[in-house]
Amino acid sequence: MKAIIKTEDAPAPIGPYSQAVRAGSMLFVSGQIAIHPPSGEIKTGSIEEETQQVMKNIGAILAAAGSEFGQIIKTSIFLKDMNDFTKVNEVYGSYFSSNFPARETVQVSALPKNVNVEISVTAWIP
Repeated sequence: MKAIIKTEDAPAPIGPYSQAVRAGSMLFVSGQIAIHPPSGEIKTGSIEEETQQVMKNIGAILAAAGSEFGQIIKTSIFLKDMNDFTKVNEVYGSYFSSNFPARETVQVSALPKNVNVEISVTAWIP
C-alpha cells in the first residue's frame, strides 16, 4: 500500500515529488529546505535558523503521517559547506533525546533555491 502524505503545515513541493510517501508502516520524507510554509519564502539568516525551519517542516510532515521524531530510522543531511556541520548538528540534535537514527552528512556543491542545508528522513509509523 502506497499513500501520499501532504500537509499545508509544510512547504508544497517545488517539483514533481511528494512531501512524503507512506509504504506500509514506512514513511519516506523528501528532502526539506528552509521554506516557511505560510509565505513560501526561504528562511534566511543564520545556518541555525535555516536548520530550525527545516526541522519544523520535517516535524509537520511526520505529524501529518502519524509519526514523530522519535520514530525516525535514517536521516540524510546535505550541506553546502561542511564548516556548518557543528551548528547544524546542534540544532538537529535538539530534536532527539535517545535512540538516535542512523545518519550521513555530506557536503554538496549546490542545493535547491541556493539554501545551505537540506534534510531528508525515513521513519516508521507505529
